[in-house]
Amino acid sequence: MPAAPAPLRKLGFLTIGLFDPEAPAAGHESTLQVIQLGERLGFDSAWLRHRHLQFGISSPVAVMAAASQRTSRIELGTAVTPLGWENPLRLAEDLATVDLLAGGRINPGVSVGEPMTFDTVRHELYPDSADVEDFSHARAERFARLVSGEPVREFSGKQGVVEEFSNRVEPHSPGLRERLWYGAASKKSAVWAGSHGFNLLSSSVVFPEPGEEPDFARIQQAQIRAYRDAAAAAGQPSGRTRVSQGLVVIPTDSATPAQREKYQRYVDERTPRTAAPQGPRRMLFARDLIGTSEQIAGQLYAHAGFQEVEEVAFALPFSFDHDDYVQILTDIATKLGPALGWSPAAAG
Repeated sequence: MPAAPAPLRKLGFLTIGLFDPEAPAAGHESTLQVIQLGERLGFDSAWLRHRHLQFGISSPVAVMAAASQRTSRIELGTAVTPLGWENPLRLAEDLATVDLLAGGRINPGVSVGEPMTFDTVRHELYPDSADVEDFSHARAERFARLVSGEPVREFSGKQGVVEEFSNRVEPHSPGLRERLWYGAASKKSAVWAGSHGFNLLSSSVVFPEPGEEPDFARIQQAQIRAYRDAAAAAGQPSGRTRVSQGLVVIPTDSATPAQREKYQRYVDERTPRTAAPQGPRRMLFARDLIGTSEQIAGQLYAHAGFQEVEEVAFALPFSFDHDDYVQILTDIATKLGPALGWSPAAAG
């Protein structure tokens, strides 16, 4: 096995929170139980994907609020919330509220751009303003200003006998601004995140630069380095520029034969899309890593992107069952994590 560049400092996991449309409460309860399990196993963080008009978590803020009351230590994040679906001021209010309820454990990850399949939903999402909505990085800048507590108006103070007003988003949660993350898949977005004081979420998708060789790991490495260079040039303190990688890993150490067979089918179905760039932007997908924890650790140590990070949020496969997630998380925490130099967090 190649030598590790550095011990893994923080270990997290990412889930879509899949549910049966005929029994959505059960799926959300399963997600909460998975987060509780993650805390018991010593994971540092649990991250929620954000899905709209699908059978996954559409309101991660609400799920994080529920999870914050069932846990005491594990950090909770979104990876990522697409801001094109959000009113930045209202989102800032909700996140600050949940962060205070969680004791400062919330890590909001965001992205920008036109909402997915926008033409099918614009008439409901923005019936009067779809043509003038700004889906650029400016939306994330506005969101960050609101979270940081910058004034949003001149008006404040008392009006009447009991009504008192603030000129900033309330409640204000100190420290939340430093825990904002940006999900970047291109060098341009990584540079923007670094220069604007966001932490970096690097996942299993990248967009190569024109003429760049379609090597996922090398492209991810280059994006992470560009992020750090941009953060340094902007004067961001090194301790404020965290980077997390989010590949799909499926350890099979304690899996049953039936689980191993199911997992391999899942990987086999997804592998063809990793063979070549996809679409006009030449999107590249990372290969899912499956095998024993020792085998996966060896592949990660040889991965140029992994060599750049000290934090990970391994993505759980979309369509598995609750018992599968229990097995995978248990193997990650008890076998793969230690093989990467990680130590579980102490109980809260």
